[in-house]
Amino acid sequence: MKRRSLPVAAAFAATAALLLTACGSGDDGSKDSDKIAGADTGGTKTSTSPSPSAEADTLDRPTMTFPSDFTMVFDRTEPSEAKEAAVLNDAENFVRAINYGVVQQDAEDAAYKFYSDPRGTAQAYAKKQIQQYIDGGWTVTGTQRYTQGKVDMASGGERASVSFCDDDSKFYGKEVKSGKVLKTEPSDKDYYFFEIVMTTSKDAEGLWTAEAVQVQKEATQCKA
Repeated sequence: MKRRSLPVAAAFAATAALLLTACGSGDDGSKDSDKIAGADTGGTKTSTSPSPSAEADTLDRPTMTFPSDFTMVFDRTEPSEAKEAAVLNDAENFVRAINYGVVQQDAEDAAYKFYSDPRGTAQAYAKKQIQQYIDGGWTVTGTQRYTQGKVDMASGGERASVSFCDDDSKFYGKEVKSGKVLKTEPSDKDYYFFEIVMTTSKDAEGLWTAEAVQVQKEATQCKA
């Protein structure tokens, strides 16, 4: 079974655009939904070069290493603006960190906490998704492909909305104990559209952290 077919822990009713204009991050109108969306990933691979700001990055970022049977592909164009590139890269790191927690089978893993704001709802979202995999006895395998990455900066430059498509047609769950891959037939359910609200970190200069997540399921616009 793919992660998306598990019960979702949290989904957000407000759009990312509305969250960008919210006065605070304490109340974002979250609500429960039926299914989880394919936000978690591992073994990463990108088709783009590091952002201009990445080379000068002095942050002590968590190391995330994934098994050879799991790959994340971020197929997009690097933004020309250094700030937008940093936002997009850390949104991808947040998604990557959720999968890393699944691979590690650790719902308290430090990576997703590093890339999420504890004052928002994204951190709880990540933890609950990881925990669902642990409770089911599953990990991840195959390939997740992310495309059409886009950044919309809010006025003031301290918040942004990141959106991208997720193709899970070659992404599967795998039983931890037996190693059995839980394959499914390709369908529209393999496609998701993500919006992640990112904010500047209060603790680390140059770091952007996820505040909230919204996922559109059966996002057929992402099939192209």
